[in-house]
Amino acid sequence: MNGVPEQIGRYVVERELGSGGMGEVYLAYSPAGDPVAVKLIRSDRLDPVTRARFEKEALIARTVVGTNRVARFLEADPYAERPWLAMEYVPGQTLLTYVDEHGPLSAPLVASLGALLAEGLQAVHAVGLLHRDLKPQNVMLGTYGPILIDFGLGAFLDTSKDTLSHSGMIIGTVRCMPPEQALGRTKVKESADVYGLGTVLLYAATGHYPYDGARWEAIVGQVANPDHAPDLSGLSEALVPLISSMLAHDPADRPSLDAVMAGCTSVLSAVGLSPMEARHALIDATATNEGAPAPGNAPSAVWERLTEQAVGLDEDEPDGPLDSPPPAAPEPNKEEAAAVTEDADVSDPPVSSTVSPGPTTEVPVPAPRKPGRPPASLRVAEELRARYAAQPGL
Repeated sequence: MNGVPEQIGRYVVERELGSGGMGEVYLAYSPAGDPVAVKLIRSDRLDPVTRARFEKEALIARTVVGTNRVARFLEADPYAERPWLAMEYVPGQTLLTYVDEHGPLSAPLVASLGALLAEGLQAVHAVGLLHRDLKPQNVMLGTYGPILIDFGLGAFLDTSKDTLSHSGMIIGTVRCMPPEQALGRTKVKESADVYGLGTVLLYAATGHYPYDGARWEAIVGQVANPDHAPDLSGLSEALVPLISSMLAHDPADRPSLDAVMAGCTSVLSAVGLSPMEARHALIDATATNEGAPAPGNAPSAVWERLTEQAVGLDEDEPDGPLDSPPPAAPEPNKEEAAAVTEDADVSDPPVSSTVSPGPTTEVPVPAPRKPGRPPASLRVAEELRARYAAQPGL
């Protein structure tokens, strides 16, 4: 696809956030103005079976509850010319970007990261779904802590090893794939996400992956070889037992997510940190609002469309209740007015409809959109001003 699309589904696109093996990601806005992340799926990933699987997983993805660590799934269109899904927009930078720019995290911060993400994955697994593509690029670091993104794309990652590469691209990042997934086994289990989380924590702690190479085929060969141990160089001794077990070749040898959280909190306890204190420390070290939409900088396309719609509505809509003159205000009772005057503090200045002396600011009045009369909202506002000005008690 050439250029940035103006609209995807009901979302107005502002700009591209990034692209990868699965497709392009855009910052877009809902009709009400909420920012969302919309991902367009690569056209070479499309076939009837995959679309149907994506539809099924998208419906289930909406049911994930019990966690603040997974970007909320909003909606999707599996049968569009190019399928898309809309997710909660999480401002910040990815774990990959942070580590590449600032270096690895300390062992306690890695342990906090692992505990938080493991808890999030538990909620995903509770509804029968897997992430299947855990990697440093899919962990956002912001003011609330780490958040998993790209959840809901698992249907497009159930693929054989023959389709892992397309035009030199790596689809599904084989550096972070468990052996069973890299070998093309599509029926992976929760232990596959445990392995993926292990690669994320290893990268956070060392800045490198368990396996690497110049070509994806070479990486797959390393990952699939049970005699080729993962590279744990530079990993803190406190984290070696946990992360090495998460990267076990045999899925049955990997710990459960409960065990991962227990291992992470054990590391925190050893340095005298509670999980809450460690989370605050992680946020202090990594939080950023990078990429957040700036107030007042809404996309021009959005404002142009809203302006066109507003003008169209005002010109085309028939007169409504606000287009008729409001009922006349009742005449004030002379006796009540006199009583009010007698009770008033004589030291108070008289109330009038004029503005008191002082600095003034001219407020431009919008030009009427209909020939011969101002918009209903302006007429009502003027009537209310006059009515309020006539009442001394206001």
